[in-house]
Amino acid sequence: MRQNNANKVPSFSSYKNPSLAVDVVVFGYNDRTLSVLLLKRNEEPFKGKWTLPGVFLGMEERFGDACSRVLRTKLGMDDLYTEQLYTFDEPSRDPRGRAISVAYYALVNPQRFTTGHKSGDAEWFPVHKRPFLGFDHDEIFTTALQRLKAKILYHPAGFELLDELFTMTELHELFECILDTTIDRRNFRRKILDSEYVLPTGLKREGLQNRHPELYKFNRRLKLKGAGGALPEGPIIN
Repeated sequence: MRQNNANKVPSFSSYKNPSLAVDVVVFGYNDRTLSVLLLKRNEEPFKGKWTLPGVFLGMEERFGDACSRVLRTKLGMDDLYTEQLYTFDEPSRDPRGRAISVAYYALVNPQRFTTGHKSGDAEWFPVHKRPFLGFDHDEIFTTALQRLKAKILYHPAGFELLDELFTMTELHELFECILDTTIDRRNFRRKILDSEYVLPTGLKREGLQNRHPELYKFNRRLKLKGAGGALPEGPIIN
């Protein structure tokens, strides 16, 4: 049977297609400092410069799968909190050609992971002391930091940056660090407890001179129930 050429579906090869990439902003928190994990490139473009870890999307891959591949193959990390951030499509963003990046951000406690990378050197940098980044990665980083700052005000996010058990002071310091502002301690404690984000464990932190603060843990049932976890009575800052 002769095929009707008018009904033939043209192949994608007949179009000019951009490359698709996934770049990941990995935030870590340690010693009251919020940091970002960067890779030093060992090839052009931007050879010897610092960039966000990323990969090009495989033909049989979803964006989330590519994000996991970045963390696993380039950083030796797995099973992290990740969230899709934004699509960056400036035509000139990659000097090699037309490339669109779907960016993610990830949260990790650096003490739980030892980076095992294959693409250049990985290093943590405080977010306010990071070097200039290649490509448009400064824009991607800034967007991710703004998202994180907004996220923790209305959603139970950020607990992945802490140890499994933590004091209210440690949680308060984390919020102040991310938001880069001073938060009233008593108001913070009241709103966090009212939100049911955290649960008391009945345990106390030992080894601190003259004081034994209570230990809390994240209420994981909030995520299991799909709760939005909105903080009551507005934001937690003054």
